[in-house]
Amino acid sequence: MNFVYLSPHFPPNYYQFCVRLNEFGANVLGLADAPYESLRPELKGALTDYYRVADMHRYDQLVRAMGYFTHRHGKLDRIDSQNEYWLETEAALRTDFNLFGLKRHEIMDVKRKSRMKEIYRSAGIPVPRGAIVGTLEDGKRLAAEVGYPMVAKPDVGVGATATWKIHDEGELAAFLTRKPPVDYILEEFVPGQIFSFDGLTDREGNIVFHAAHAYAQGIMETVNDDMHVFYYSFREIPADLEAMGRRTAKAFNVRERFFHFEFFRNSTDNGIVALEVNMRPPGGLTTDMFNYANNIDIYREWARVVVHNRFEASFSRPYHCCYVGRKEGKRYAHTVAEVVHRFGPAIVHHEVMDSIFRAAIGDYGFLVRSAGLEEIMAAVRFIHQLA
Repeated sequence: MNFVYLSPHFPPNYYQFCVRLNEFGANVLGLADAPYESLRPELKGALTDYYRVADMHRYDQLVRAMGYFTHRHGKLDRIDSQNEYWLETEAALRTDFNLFGLKRHEIMDVKRKSRMKEIYRSAGIPVPRGAIVGTLEDGKRLAAEVGYPMVAKPDVGVGATATWKIHDEGELAAFLTRKPPVDYILEEFVPGQIFSFDGLTDREGNIVFHAAHAYAQGIMETVNDDMHVFYYSFREIPADLEAMGRRTAKAFNVRERFFHFEFFRNSTDNGIVALEVNMRPPGGLTTDMFNYANNIDIYREWARVVVHNRFEASFSRPYHCCYVGRKEGKRYAHTVAEVVHRFGPAIVHHEVMDSIFRAAIGDYGFLVRSAGLEEIMAAVRFIHQLA
């Protein structure tokens, strides 16, 4: 199997996908703009070949690289990056080189929030009421239907980039005056907690691994208000959340991919409401959280699915695993060393986070593992305690 991996050095922990693919006998063909010499040794050892382009946004350069790989190694089989940023690029290259997976004509179904809503509705999955709004009159009509506050976000966007909460007509008018020149969707604000249903499907679309997480607050609040973030995995997944997650995977025809589905639990009626789909692993260190919560190697199992269409690890979620982020500029009561000393083996990992993730998940991250949620929450309070 010839597997083209876009930007294999980023996110930093994803090099492990390449290592496991190589171990299963795949030719891993790295394609990126980073100098080969800058790659970590484990990644270099996993790559069969590497092609450096001057600019990953120059499609002609990527096509030339794919042609080079084809000439050197024969027909290509897969291309991926596990990264939201490159989803459209991957889809275009899959289409032009006739590779398995999401194609150019399908990608907007999982990138445009307005298209997601249509697919959710067709599958009978509740979504917040909303629409693409470009004028004040359109916005006022929607507000008359759904009420304030409303949430404004790019129809195509990652996380909470350029997302606002609008409380009244004055804020609506101000938003429409200053908004970036892209399509924006406005929708009703759903009060409640955010949960995710995450997992991996095989080639036929069967869910072979799944997990679920509870979030302290939405990414919009985390980014816009510079709030702390933490989120933890469930040991027992709420039945209605899992049912809605499985229905979503079927509605979006997820095949041989990781997925990250976001939902609200509406505090008004306790119902599950769909937020959006992401056709890649959840961000940050969440893939490592899969491993710590289940004592498995998700990187190996994903590679096994790609190469052999099998997932062989058993998973029973013996632990909760929690990500706890700290942000520069806040003065904390306890040092990293004090955190590790206080919670000992429950702190299974900690590291400086890449600055590109800072707004959403912080500058420094801890992974905390425990069979009991009480210890998890005690660690969150201790880590986030300010001086």
